[in-house]
Amino acid sequence: MRRIPAFTASVIALAIAGHAHAQAAQEGTTPANGQDGAAAGTAQSTAGSPAEAPDQAGDATAADDGSEIVVTGIRASLARAAEIKRTAAQVVDSIVAQDIGKFPDPTTAAALQRVPGVQVTVGGNNEIQNPLIRGLGDILTTLDGREIFTADGRTFAFQDLPAEAIARLDVYKSNTANLIEGGVAGTIDLRLNKPFNYTEPTIAISGKLNYPSNVEKLGPQVSFLATDRWDTSIGEIGALLNVSWYDIPFNRPYNYVAERRAGSGSSEGILLPISTGGLNEYGRYQRPQANGSIQWQATPSLEIYIDGLYSAYRSKFSTGFYEYRLGTAESVSNIVRSDNCFTANVGPDGFNPNATTDPTQITQQQLCGFNSATFNNLEAFSSTQAHNNRTDTWLAAGGFRFDRDRLKANVDVSYERSIVNNENFIVDIGKRVPEATLALVNDDQTATVTAPGNPMADARGLTFINALFQDYVRSSGGLFAVKGDATYETDTILKTIELGARYADRSARFQQVQLGVAPPGGSFATPITAIDLPLERAAGIPQINNGAPFLLPSRDYLLSDSGQATIRDFFGAPDGQPAFDPTREFNVGENSYAGYVQAGYEVPFGSGPVVLDGKLGVRYTRTDRDITGTGVVSGSPVTTTSSNSDTDWLPNASARLQLGGGLQLRATYARTIARPSFASLNPGLNYIVSTNPNIRNSGSGGNPDLRPQKSDSFDATFEYYWNDGYFAIAGYYRDISDRVVDGVTAEEIDGIVYNISRPRNVGSAKLKGIEVSAQTFFSFLPGDLAGFGAFGNFTLADSKIGGDDPLAGYTLQGVSKYNFNAGLLYDRNGISARVVYTYRSKYFDEDRSGAGDVRPVGTETWLNYVRPNGRLDFSVGYDINKNVTLTVEGSNILRSRYRSYIDQDFLWRDTRTDDSLYAVGVRTRF
Repeated sequence: MRRIPAFTASVIALAIAGHAHAQAAQEGTTPANGQDGAAAGTAQSTAGSPAEAPDQAGDATAADDGSEIVVTGIRASLARAAEIKRTAAQVVDSIVAQDIGKFPDPTTAAALQRVPGVQVTVGGNNEIQNPLIRGLGDILTTLDGREIFTADGRTFAFQDLPAEAIARLDVYKSNTANLIEGGVAGTIDLRLNKPFNYTEPTIAISGKLNYPSNVEKLGPQVSFLATDRWDTSIGEIGALLNVSWYDIPFNRPYNYVAERRAGSGSSEGILLPISTGGLNEYGRYQRPQANGSIQWQATPSLEIYIDGLYSAYRSKFSTGFYEYRLGTAESVSNIVRSDNCFTANVGPDGFNPNATTDPTQITQQQLCGFNSATFNNLEAFSSTQAHNNRTDTWLAAGGFRFDRDRLKANVDVSYERSIVNNENFIVDIGKRVPEATLALVNDDQTATVTAPGNPMADARGLTFINALFQDYVRSSGGLFAVKGDATYETDTILKTIELGARYADRSARFQQVQLGVAPPGGSFATPITAIDLPLERAAGIPQINNGAPFLLPSRDYLLSDSGQATIRDFFGAPDGQPAFDPTREFNVGENSYAGYVQAGYEVPFGSGPVVLDGKLGVRYTRTDRDITGTGVVSGSPVTTTSSNSDTDWLPNASARLQLGGGLQLRATYARTIARPSFASLNPGLNYIVSTNPNIRNSGSGGNPDLRPQKSDSFDATFEYYWNDGYFAIAGYYRDISDRVVDGVTAEEIDGIVYNISRPRNVGSAKLKGIEVSAQTFFSFLPGDLAGFGAFGNFTLADSKIGGDDPLAGYTLQGVSKYNFNAGLLYDRNGISARVVYTYRSKYFDEDRSGAGDVRPVGTETWLNYVRPNGRLDFSVGYDINKNVTLTVEGSNILRSRYRSYIDQDFLWRDTRTDDSLYAVGVRTRF
């Protein structure tokens, strides 16, 4: 095999040695890896991806004697990330794989939480998900520079792409014209491995056993990568194949106290929750993934490539509810009132009045919370939501890169198809129980529920209640895109002239059916023995009866063909899966056209180290969209098609002042946009009458007149780099117009009141903040102590909604004001170790202003707040030899939990017990 200089590893060696210059490609040739060896911000990487700093942690570098040195581990990974940050044309933070198949964290989203200014949440299956950049979720995701998404959405579910597949991840917090538009918050570019990243035939195999402590079962995961390069008569050809597979068990218990209403009778004057209980989300999920790439160096100047990706998600799991309906109690006794009281307006139903409430029926009452109370002879129920969820995403792409003399160009053609199929089959069972006591006083700010004898673990007396409820969703999306970029270098102050264009044809379709059928005779009339309904014993919820198990319908039975046929027949529901409801469907066709021009400049000041460089550019974008949705008006379906066009000019300017000695200053400006989600634009209106008396009738509607969000974004940084690390301070300011938020209002439709959720533009929002980040190794220490290092970052995000919106003056939803990471490192003598603590302060995640909770008189805004929390993770790796590494990992080892309250600190709501995950693994490389 022809040996090709390994530019990437050379940069690692230079970074560790303290030099701060990226290797330049030889004139007239394409670098060995089209992503390597180029200055950040040029159009040379795969698919014209924007960041061109050195890549691939596992490359080899040529030593003085011509031999190859494999550079891996935490130190090399952090050095590479620092070099990318230093040389990029934008404000960028990166994460680089420590080795083939070894990202610093177990998942892609988990790794993102280490980036300054990025905040995440925990999903129902205990996976980290939903990253926010500086508090905003309007993120464009690209894969090797190509836009990628999940199903009918604009965003990508990061958990769908396993970390083992990722070579590098770049978080762009500022914009340049060559970046695809669509992210007000920023852009996250995921990089896969490519065959020309490797100079030798390579096979890498890894395996891991995961142990989630909530479920106490093992979950395997494996990955395999093989790559090689061959000299042929038509040029050098490289091929790479990477596959991975997960099978992870999970269990995430929730405990909740529902919205409060005014008590009556024995509970008069009390803030009475309508119910309390919990749920378990438990089951297993699988994530198969395969990606491959072929690169052909047809001539010294021309490279042709083909890339492909398949990723999938499979999960059969239960959402097992367990609830006590406090509002159905015959009496309430042993009430211990608290001192937390307020005066509230109360409607005739005991809830907060809404626009449909007769003003003459509104009273003012003094209401107080309670520390504990016993509810007597009340209804209790359990429910199995039996889920069978599947996601499939395919992406195929090809193109060429040309690099000769001063001209660099690339053309990329791609097609993505993503489909989600979700099945949810729900059966509720219940009975009356003698009593349940709810306690709302402990240092943990978590409710506890006690029912003597644990009656819901006894099958006697259980009946069918509420309804058989079926919910089927199929959503899909497609994208055909063509993108071209070119860069011409000059010998003047104007160093580069960059041009590019992109065409994208996007489609999306959403289909759903929801069907509820009451049990024979109504709730609590028919015993479950009528069809010998199989039951299973769910794992307990820690706050309910001290975690004792409870009974609920069998998930496997509810998902089986025979079980569904039996239950449908018994409830009188139509046979088979119900057809999709045309009133719950939308179809989208969207064409986007974009072009840009950008110049890179460089102004040296004398012969010294002081240099000013940067980018000036503008991007033009036009979007034509047709969206068709069907809603119900006066009982009849009405189909509406909305057509819109948006045109925007997006300027950008940046300047970097290099002062020498590793010190540099940076300032950037850019205008960015984020288009509304297709679901938010859906002109249809959907609503449903609740079969659960404790849940209000609800619905949702889109808003086809939503405008794209726009942001004028300003960033400034101070950066200092040295041999073993860097220190950086960044300030940012975002002036956002037409921010989209969802709100709930009460609407009367055909004489029935529904809580309808709709999106709206809120006018303006301001977001400003400071990020401080640093990393270093203590190489000055003697002996093995020189392997120690540390890293950390802190973000202050100060956000505020403006205009005349009801939320004016409040922070943006989901934004924590404070966020930090702090970690210790060790990398020496074959040992790589890391321990890191991540913290975020409180934030609100739901606007309940339109909900029925009673509240103090004059309080219009009513928010659900999440309390501060932090997570501690660790990983240790030991190289047995140059080919085999053993690893031990732990995530959330302090068992951090989600805890929330409704506007007032004493109105406790949810506690979600996040899992602690431990893993042992082995990686081999040959």
